[in-house]
Amino acid sequence: MPLVRLALGTALCVVPVLAFAHPGHADSGLIAGMAHPLSGVDHLLAMFAVGLWAAQQTHHGRWRLPLTFVGAMLLGGLLGFDGVAIAYLEGAIAASVLALGVLVAVAARPPLAVSLVISGLFGLAHGMAHGLELPAMNSPVGYALGFVAATSALHGAGYALARWMPLAGAALIRGLGMIAAGAGALMLAS
Repeated sequence: MPLVRLALGTALCVVPVLAFAHPGHADSGLIAGMAHPLSGVDHLLAMFAVGLWAAQQTHHGRWRLPLTFVGAMLLGGLLGFDGVAIAYLEGAIAASVLALGVLVAVAARPPLAVSLVISGLFGLAHGMAHGLELPAMNSPVGYALGFVAATSALHGAGYALARWMPLAGAALIRGLGMIAAGAGALMLAS
């Protein structure tokens, strides 16, 4: 029952942000920044999967994976604000959904350095996408704070779900990874 309450509470927290994602809401960029990761299924799945994957790690990996993703995402956002982009950025983001889903599905525990590189590269790609989509008339600082806050919340929700799930729920977490991987494969195919 506490897990159901957590899921419902998380859903209720997301609803107001999605309402502000519609045009016509002038703000400092904070709300727009929060809405971006929550309103795109590619970002939402990848960031939630990072939290799930972090919960499957041991010791330092549990906090370093999400922290590396957020730090690299912020750097990517700053690059995106300046118009820097990589070729096939949307493909890289779809690949991140697929790869992170597979990593969760198999509960992968590669060496920490490899995990951090994976997390950092995917975070950089997501950040560039966020930065390139800075809405006109919005503060880059507020927008960056918003997408960092939303991403951190998604990481935390994934982490909390995986950590609070009873041991028998490990199959459910792996199943969520398979769903994310399938979604990523569909994104790459389209």
